[in-house]
Amino acid sequence: MIISKISSKGQVTIPKKIREILNIDVSGKIGFTLLENGKVLITSEQNSAKMLFGILKHRKPSKAVPVEEMKAAVRERRCKRILV
Repeated sequence: MIISKISSKGQVTIPKKIREILNIDVSGKIGFTLLENGKVLITSEQNSAKMLFGILKHRKPSKAVPVEEMKAAVRERRCKRILV
């Protein structure tokens, strides 16, 4: 377990190892997701799809994928990345 103290201003320094795992730098952003069991999932804030549009060669998808299915896949990959 990695521990960090909360300052009098309510700020927390994110330990270097955690910053490396999340691949965040000085200007990076993190997201907090409250889980049902009273724990908090911390993830690096990802660029929006709108910002990424155009960087990959466009191709028509073979079939439509529901938005909820895409969101679930993203959540699953983030959790796997954090647990590794």
